[in-house]
Parts: sequence; structure tokens; C-alpha cells
Amino acid sequence: MMDFGAEFKTECISTSGADIHLTHGGKGPPLLLLHGYPQTHVMWHRVAPELARDFYVVCPDLRGYGDSSKPPSDASHGPYSKRAMALDMVKVMATLGYQQFAVAGHDRGARVAHRMALDHPEQVSRACVMDIAPTLHMFRHTDQNFATGYYHWFFLIQPDGLPEHMIGADPDYFLREKLNRWSGPDARFDPDAVEEYLRCFRDPQVIHASCEDYRAAAGIDLDHDEHDRDRRVECPMLVLWGSQGFVNRTYDVMSVWQAYAHRVEGRMLDCGHFLPEEAPAEVATELRRFCRD
Repeated sequence: MMDFGAEFKTECISTSGADIHLTHGGKGPPLLLLHGYPQTHVMWHRVAPELARDFYVVCPDLRGYGDSSKPPSDASHGPYSKRAMALDMVKVMATLGYQQFAVAGHDRGARVAHRMALDHPEQVSRACVMDIAPTLHMFRHTDQNFATGYYHWFFLIQPDGLPEHMIGADPDYFLREKLNRWSGPDARFDPDAVEEYLRCFRDPQVIHASCEDYRAAAGIDLDHDEHDRDRRVECPMLVLWGSQGFVNRTYDVMSVWQAYAHRVEGRMLDCGHFLPEEAPAEVATELRRFCRD
């Protein structure tokens, strides 16, 4: 596993629903960083050490990903709902001694952060989401362009082990293809980071759990989002997105998020989907400014 530096330590914290593997360290107010698909907490390797100068940085693997546990699922896919994932993180932060904290999430982690801000407003002081539009908005505005660009949303939710079997035939190809397809033309991923993603993604349990994550997003998560549609995120929200990605090409990002949160600010960065690895200095600068204000 990649070393984030001497200030960071790695451990496992048990919540009510999962055992969460995490790396944490630094000094200052707490900042929780949540990764996306198909990666692990390692995706923050270019950002976390920089932010650790000013914040106590916590980088976990979401349940079902990396070296965190993969709880059994059920017909509702509830164990992989964003609500369940968000509760894991609140419990982790409480175990570390933090009753209130800032959170930043990329991709799937951003969807967890969005749900966390709604479910746990007393705990979440500030929230940053990176390169997403709200799940409910995206499904409500599905068209051919969306289905083509986000084909994986509809592939990964297929039942009866179909995506698990197909991805499992060559998980290395599938993961590398996602990194290449979603990043900008100038993206350079750290080979050690990619090898760590591959190590974890080769596990059939990770493949299955990540499919359950997407199945939950197309079912129980939508139920939760529909129920809360008249609510907006109360805490300050920062939205970052890549100029070369699908989200920028498809949505008026700021306008969309202003319908889901009361206090929104945002900025487009010159990169593809993987902001923390393609534009780490800009991400660190924006998070430092936002969390200090």
C-alpha cells in the first residue's frame, strides 16, 4: 500500500455495519476525504499530505471498496446505500474523536458526502463534491447522451451477476479502461497508485460490492433522494468539476447544485474526471481556502 508519509497511520475501525480501513494524520481541524469508483483512498495520495499541514486528514475506503469489509447485501441493496455508507463515515469520525468535520468526496464519495450532509447536518460543517451532478437530477434527465456517456450506470445495475461475471473475466482491463476513458488527455496516474487499485479490484467481492453500490443508486438511493427533494443542504458547499469531463459537457453544474443546496460556490478545473490526481495542487488550494473560510 502507498505511504502517505510519516504523519499518517493506517488502521481499521468497526462501525455498526462494516469494518472501515483508513489512513489518517496531520494537524488541525478534521477533513474527511472520500474516494470514488473504481478506486480506493489511495486516490488522495497527491492531496492528503499537502492538506495534512493544516488539517487532520482522514482517508477511508468506503464499505465494499479497497480493504474495507464487504457486507452481505439484500434485495433492496440497502447495505450499499449512500445512507449506510455515510453513517459508516460519521461513526469513523466519532471514533477518532470528531463530532463535527468537513467532508470532500469525489465521484461515488461525493454522492456519499451529499447524503451525509442531508442526514447528519450537525456533524457536517462543510461539504465539497467533485465532478458530479446530483444522482436524482441525472436519472431524471436521462437521455441518449447520458446513457452513452454513463453507460456503466446501466451496466453495473444489471441483476444475476451479469456485470460481475463480465468484469471478473478481465478486471485489470476494465479498471484501466475507466481511468483512461474518464481522464483528460494529459493525465498521468502514479503507477503505484494504479497497482493498488488493481490489487483491490481483482477481488471478486470488490467487484460485486461496487455493483451493489450502483444498484443502490438506481433504487433505494433514489427513494431517499425523492423523499428529501424539498430539502437543501444547509452547510456551505463547494462544487469542483473538470473542464474535460462529461459533467461539464452535459450540465450547467452550478445551476443544478443551487437547486440542491442553500450556499453553493464552485469552480471548474482544467482536467478530466479524476481531479485529485489530475489537478492535485488546485484541489488542495480550493479545499484549504474553502475549509478555512
